[in-house]
Amino acid sequence: MLMDNFEQRWLDTENLLRERFGKVPDMEGILFLIGVNELGRMPRRKFSKEQKQDLMHVAVCTLLSQLGYYEPAGRDEEGWPHFEATGAVPVQGIADQERMLKECVVRYFE
Repeated sequence: MLMDNFEQRWLDTENLLRERFGKVPDMEGILFLIGVNELGRMPRRKFSKEQKQDLMHVAVCTLLSQLGYYEPAGRDEEGWPHFEATGAVPVQGIADQERMLKECVVRYFE
C-alpha cells in the first residue's frame, strides 16, 4: 500500500500527537491510545497489564480492518470490541510490518 507524501503525513500525525499529549508516544503508546479510543471509555481503575495488551490488540485489529484483514464482530457484555479475521496478514519483515501499521495510523488520525 503506497501513500502519497507518506513521510510528511507521518510527521503531521506525530505533530498532532505532540500537540495533544506533549510528546510523541512510541508505537506501543499509539496503539494503546487507539485501543482506548475504540473502547470508548476510561476504566474506573487503572487498566491491568492484560487489559493494556487487549487494548493494543483492539488497536491492531482496528488498524488492519482498514486493509480488509479484520472486520468488527460486535462488542461483549463489558463493551469491549471484538473482530473476526477475514484474511491472513502477509508475512513480512519487521520494517514492512511497522510501515504498514504507520500507514494505518496516519489514516486513522486523518
